[in-house]
Amino acid sequence: MDIVGGMDPWIGFEGHEEVLVGYDEASGLRAVIAVHSTVLGPALGGVRMSAYSHAGDEHSARAAAYADALRLSRAMTYKNALAGLAHGGGKAVIVHDPADKPRELLSAFGRMVCSLGGRYVTAGDVGMRVADMDVIGESCRWTTGRSPENGGVGDSGILTAIGVHAGMRAGSAAAFGTDDLAGRTVGVIGAGKVGGRLIGHLLTDGATVVAHDPDPDARAEVESAHPGQVAWVPDLSSLLAARPQILSPNALGGLVTTALVPQLAASGVGLVCGGANNQLASPEAGDLLAQEGITYAPDFCVNCGGVIQVAEELVGADVERARRAVERVFETTTSVLERARVEGITPVQAAEREAEARIAAAA
Repeated sequence: MDIVGGMDPWIGFEGHEEVLVGYDEASGLRAVIAVHSTVLGPALGGVRMSAYSHAGDEHSARAAAYADALRLSRAMTYKNALAGLAHGGGKAVIVHDPADKPRELLSAFGRMVCSLGGRYVTAGDVGMRVADMDVIGESCRWTTGRSPENGGVGDSGILTAIGVHAGMRAGSAAAFGTDDLAGRTVGVIGAGKVGGRLIGHLLTDGATVVAHDPDPDARAEVESAHPGQVAWVPDLSSLLAARPQILSPNALGGLVTTALVPQLAASGVGLVCGGANNQLASPEAGDLLAQEGITYAPDFCVNCGGVIQVAEELVGADVERARRAVERVFETTTSVLERARVEGITPVQAAEREAEARIAAAA
């Protein structure tokens, strides 16, 4: 395997400790591992797999993967700090169709992670399953997100949904004056392993749920658990027409653009809180949310349940201890939103300052 490390001229490297670009001819592996920070401890963050076919050509696909790894690893530094973990931030991206995952490719990625000697600990992310992490774990000791049979704690979506739910209650208190979600209309984008479980929590709270997910299997799974209790809509426009007070993005990032924010305001959305990473398409979108009076619970603050769960694998695999840590997302989100209010800054800026203060204290 050829691994290229050190300084790279591509834009976005600044602030990262190390970026590896790996290629393994035998398996076809093409991957990027970005280590943003190890100040708090070994970098921890998931590996996502995507063909990046939207990028058009081979060069653009690799550039998109590289940019993804850099952006996501930085977010993991803040997420891990806010979660109180003894871990810095890292992220990995494999450029490959997730519908076809040869064991050889996963094993090669495991060897690539091992080349960092423990400075990066990998976990599952978009396009990866628990079974895939088990295969990676066969060739790499610094692997989490595995099955219980292989020393893991299983699906991280369970605790991620609990954290998003806690963050949503805290965000509701800031936006509406109460953390009670009963009677609220919540628009959920993405009903997969996080969004689907979040829907269950919302229905238990007495909220009205309007949801969109193009995957029929995801919809069917939610319907099986909660028959007839969710209003399914075909697209975002239809969802906003239902006038949700809370919008919860739980699919891929970049949903909230500067063009969308005025539509959210016009539809009566007062809070944005979900499990997706990088929900804001740009910093300007966050500024505009604040200008429109829409509270934003930063994604890297509320969706830390999964990383708390996989970090627990390294220190004892105590699921209940991890659950208690995830439930503290309510207090952390409350603190972040109050800081934003008092200091007159956006919630993203407040969350970053909170995380940076914890990192500085450790340094």
